[in-house]
Amino acid sequence: MTDKPRVWVSRPTFDSEIARLAPHFEVREESVEAKFTSVELAAKLADCDAAIVGLKERVGAAEVAGARRLRIVANLGVGYDNLDLVALTAAGIAASNTADVLNESVADFTWALLLGAARRVGAAERWLRAGQWQATEFKGWLGADVRGRTLGILGMGRIGQAIARRAQGFGMPVLYHNRSRLPEATERACRARLVDKDTLLRESDFLVLVLPLTTATRHAIGAAELARMKPSAVLVNVARGGIVDDAALAAALREGRLAAAGLDVFEGEPGVHPHLLALDNVLLSPHIASATTETRRAMTAVAVDNVLALFGHGPHAGHPPNLLNPEAQSAARAPFPTREETTR
Repeated sequence: MTDKPRVWVSRPTFDSEIARLAPHFEVREESVEAKFTSVELAAKLADCDAAIVGLKERVGAAEVAGARRLRIVANLGVGYDNLDLVALTAAGIAASNTADVLNESVADFTWALLLGAARRVGAAERWLRAGQWQATEFKGWLGADVRGRTLGILGMGRIGQAIARRAQGFGMPVLYHNRSRLPEATERACRARLVDKDTLLRESDFLVLVLPLTTATRHAIGAAELARMKPSAVLVNVARGGIVDDAALAAALREGRLAAAGLDVFEGEPGVHPHLLALDNVLLSPHIASATTETRRAMTAVAVDNVLALFGHGPHAGHPPNLLNPEAQSAARAPFPTREETTR
């Protein structure tokens, strides 16, 4: 035991980044991946001053009720629907994410899903592995061309913009719908045009979802929205499960009202709707859009930076760079220390 503040890391990450905490904190890092119940999570947080958690850890009022020392929950992800910001702020607990460092890797993976779904890569590979090469008829395995088709993006943040920039190489016109219009210079760089949601649904040959999961965006793509899309269209979701009504999507794919889908996220993760699993015109991946060595290391580094900064260490001392709830600074707990305070 030491007099240092304690940090709990909920999953194995990158030792070289976590090691930066050691001079200032007592670090407790889980050695294996695990799924914690609410009660187990509360017990892990009870005597901690900081926590670095993944999307599996849902942290709200119940989980922090007994965590009297907890000052920050640093999320290993850009999305933070696993964190109850209202509850954390009320308790005076800061929350942070890992914005920006995964934009390019997620954009790359989006195109992998889009191309794979368009050209039926998943189903073709399963067919080949089953020893069916001899069944390659001239009109077999027909997919859809991508070049020159219309790309639609719902949610045009940094990841959406990175996806749009890649569309230029395929000569694709880009439409987008967003809460607010992008600056003209950004639109020009992305060669993208703002449209209303109905136009986006009707005109997109490929529709990519890159928006956060909130109360307002849950089932943003449901039966009614799918009905307005082209039967030849392909839907790609790299955002969050719950943005799409998976049951409605499975029905549209099964009935030929939508050509294909590429999905990295699902409602009820880690569960996947059984009707989706039964379909050959959907390409599935287990929430791995940011899974490159470089990006996951960078995400860990950002989470560590946020913890260090809140406790007055590092180049951002006193000012965590990815704070989600700055109002927590004036809530019940002590204010964030400054570099000067920590060196007195």
